[in-house]
Amino acid sequence: MSLHDSYRDLEPSKDITRLLEIMTRLRDPKTGCSWDVKQTFQSIIPYTIEEAYEVKDAIERDDMVDLCDELGDLLLQVVYHAEMASERGAFDFSDVVHSITAKMLRRHPHVFGTQEQKQQGLQSGEWDRIKQLERAEKKSLKGSEDETPQGLLDQVPATLPALTHALKLQKRAATVGFDWDNIDLVFDKLREEFDELKVECAKEDAKDKQLDELGDILFVAVNLARHLKIDPESALSSTNQKFIKRFHYLEDALNAKGRNLQEASLEEMEALWQKAKE
Repeated sequence: MSLHDSYRDLEPSKDITRLLEIMTRLRDPKTGCSWDVKQTFQSIIPYTIEEAYEVKDAIERDDMVDLCDELGDLLLQVVYHAEMASERGAFDFSDVVHSITAKMLRRHPHVFGTQEQKQQGLQSGEWDRIKQLERAEKKSLKGSEDETPQGLLDQVPATLPALTHALKLQKRAATVGFDWDNIDLVFDKLREEFDELKVECAKEDAKDKQLDELGDILFVAVNLARHLKIDPESALSSTNQKFIKRFHYLEDALNAKGRNLQEASLEEMEALWQKAKE
């Protein structure tokens, strides 16, 4: 039997309006899905984040079938949030589309602007200037009661994963010259932070300081990645996958001997680990 059974009164469509209709019906308090009806902006945050990471995973695996599917799941999250906002009378999906199309047109005058703007190309500092104007406009729309901080670093979303947050903070600070101009200085700072952590690790009841110093090491490591033009999230993700692959080798080698991880000594596991690296 097909997944699209004949009892269904709707058929799949390539038209976005069908997806909007589906979401509206799912959220109908009387005839919709009880699970979908009770969801809120806050309750579906984990799903929105999860779908974005699943898109990332499909891209890294170069799986176009999964990527198509995961992009659909991510689009559903956008539609979901827009539907709930529409129920509040705040905005709807068409407003979301208008907002992003206006932003793209505004931020690319060298592509969509006047003939003179196209000939000039994207001028240095133009991107930041446009974003500053956008922030000013958004503040005006929110009204005088808006208390959103307006410092240089305050516009970097604090909800980002820690490595990405650190990277964006450093990039923003670098725009005003607050940056090392020599990668050797970054290495020096990294060694300095390691030495400071070692000092704190030798002390008792110094967990707060150890946490602080370890955070400094990670922050400088992100800075090193930035200077090397390497995305720290991607670097750590790659290492995670490498660790998983090598650990699988270790498990398989032990299983081939009729043994398990609990029975193996640290020395035996270390020897197998070195073989896995080869």
